[in-house]
Amino acid sequence: MGTDISEPLLLPDSSKIQAVDAERIPEWKDQITIRGLVVSALLGTLFCIITHKLNLTVGIIPSLNVAAGLLGFFFVKSWVGLLSSLGFTISPFTKQENTVIQTCVVACYGLAFSGGFGSYLIAMDERTYELIGPDYPGNRAEDVNNPGLAWMIGFLFVVSFLGLFSLVPLRKVMVMDYKLTYPSGTATAMLINSFHTNTGAELAGKQVTCLGKHLSISLAWSCFKWFFSGIGDSCGFDNFPSFGLTLFKNTFYFDFSPTYVGCGLICPHIVNCSVLLGAIVSWGFLWPFISQHAGDWYPADLGSNDFKGLYGYKVFIAISLILGDGLYNLIKIIAITIREICNKSTKENHLPIVREFQDGETSELLLEQRKRDEVFLKDRIPSWFAASGYVGLAAISTATIPIIFPPLKWYLVLSSYVIAPALAFCNSYGTGLTDWSLASTYGKIGLFIIASMVGSNGGVVAGLAACGVMMSIVSTAADLMQDFKTGYLTLSSAKSMFVSQLIGTAMGCVIAPLTFWMFWTAFDIGAPDGPYKAPYAVIFREMAILGIEGFSELPKHCLAMCCGFFIAALVINLLRDVTPKKISQFIPIPMAMAVPFYIGAYFAIDMFVGTVILYIWERINRKDAEDYAGAVASGLICGDGIWTIPSAILSIFRINPPYACTLGLL
Repeated sequence: MGTDISEPLLLPDSSKIQAVDAERIPEWKDQITIRGLVVSALLGTLFCIITHKLNLTVGIIPSLNVAAGLLGFFFVKSWVGLLSSLGFTISPFTKQENTVIQTCVVACYGLAFSGGFGSYLIAMDERTYELIGPDYPGNRAEDVNNPGLAWMIGFLFVVSFLGLFSLVPLRKVMVMDYKLTYPSGTATAMLINSFHTNTGAELAGKQVTCLGKHLSISLAWSCFKWFFSGIGDSCGFDNFPSFGLTLFKNTFYFDFSPTYVGCGLICPHIVNCSVLLGAIVSWGFLWPFISQHAGDWYPADLGSNDFKGLYGYKVFIAISLILGDGLYNLIKIIAITIREICNKSTKENHLPIVREFQDGETSELLLEQRKRDEVFLKDRIPSWFAASGYVGLAAISTATIPIIFPPLKWYLVLSSYVIAPALAFCNSYGTGLTDWSLASTYGKIGLFIIASMVGSNGGVVAGLAACGVMMSIVSTAADLMQDFKTGYLTLSSAKSMFVSQLIGTAMGCVIAPLTFWMFWTAFDIGAPDGPYKAPYAVIFREMAILGIEGFSELPKHCLAMCCGFFIAALVINLLRDVTPKKISQFIPIPMAMAVPFYIGAYFAIDMFVGTVILYIWERINRKDAEDYAGAVASGLICGDGIWTIPSAILSIFRINPPYACTLGLL
């Protein structure tokens, strides 16, 4: 699994052991501060806005954990420095408090994703129903539930906390006994540990300056673009035919988006290249080929958003790739989980315990680990508290969800909560091994099962709501274990981690719906030709309809193509696992390829620009790229995200850009 590294290893040899013993660990209550919660709420709001924007445009959400830790460090450190210079006595800013802030922020903005605002919740709305078509089999007007602040906040409160209680008794097993790596949690811990050393603090200051500079550039550029965006959605820099009109009609153009370029800087090269390859395969070859058979394979006079035409091919082939990738990885991670558990059990039962002579360095590592174990186990969370919390919340949720979504009966909700802890364990264990959370895959499985069980009389809404129940539990459980690992490595109390997750989740239950409501009231969400297409809304509703109606209404040859792409996703994933690393690193990821099939190629161009910039940067100065690429990307994403707020206000008051469409040319 690798060696855990933390701050004391950076100290001179003569002081290592003394430093481990002498380091003062604040009590768990002192790790949670008012200033930390205020910063968490501010950053949680910003990151919720960013997550909503990405959810409603392309559906790809890069990890913002590093930005959360870095900005949390910057704001509190600046606050402490300012008040200290004014003569106030301020408690020092510790790495434990930094960890609590990061945990709280991630829990808050995580609900902007798992809350379904770009997927299962918005799939219930009237716009998505109309896009699929009132005459489409299985798509009933009765299965419409438009977004509303009251019911969205209530729904999140009754489903979002259960995952936190489901696996708390297993925290010692997952973190200390199995020693799962949780790569993102470990990386975040190392980052926070480094901030609180002299050299780390200096680098963090430079990273914050870099982030602030690119945030300002991104904000100014987004503001400048707005002035030329005109009225409608086909004007300005966002719709500039960079590569000519022919390619523009097939969505191949650079739309000058700082957000997508920033995503390209954060996401691995293979993800960005996979997205571009998916765009080339679909919009460069497949859709033009199918369009040539209009009038034969499907009626030529259908609208651009009719599921009996080209639109149906786009949606269902994308679904087949997503399901193929998700199913493969689900089976793979369950198999890995079972194998690892069996291996550990065998080793514990049959291997003799050997005590070797330990040299000085090994003794220091053992001392460091013993200190972590002591801190992690000091503030226990009683198992009875976790169990009673889960049972109580499950009872409340079982009684409440059928009121919000009548087709989802109480016994279906209860059944979901009975099997959810097992699925949460599988997802958390798999995340610890691979850093890949399959929350959305578990949600889709629940969607299909419940939709088919309920049938045509309410199955769509019931399936989508069940998807939300399952996603919330398995996602928050994996996030909590990730945070426990971070807290373990930063000598933070397990109780402070749990409480900060509760607080962050409570913040998210309010902040995520409020920030989504800003988008909902200011922009035309779900318009297929607008900037906020909400691509996964149609996909999730179609999945629910498929669970009820089957494949009878697909266009000609669509089912055969879907089967082909489903099998291709399985084969490609298998090749990625069985080929040597030097080959598999160049094999594309089917899930990433699927995204542009439905949305378009424009954002793939932006992300590829980001990956090219990073590639060249790494070749010129790899250390600088490693130190500052994340800060540059976070600045670009945050600046564009901040502009969303004034843009939404201007839209609400019907204030249009002053300049007409002069750049779109179409």
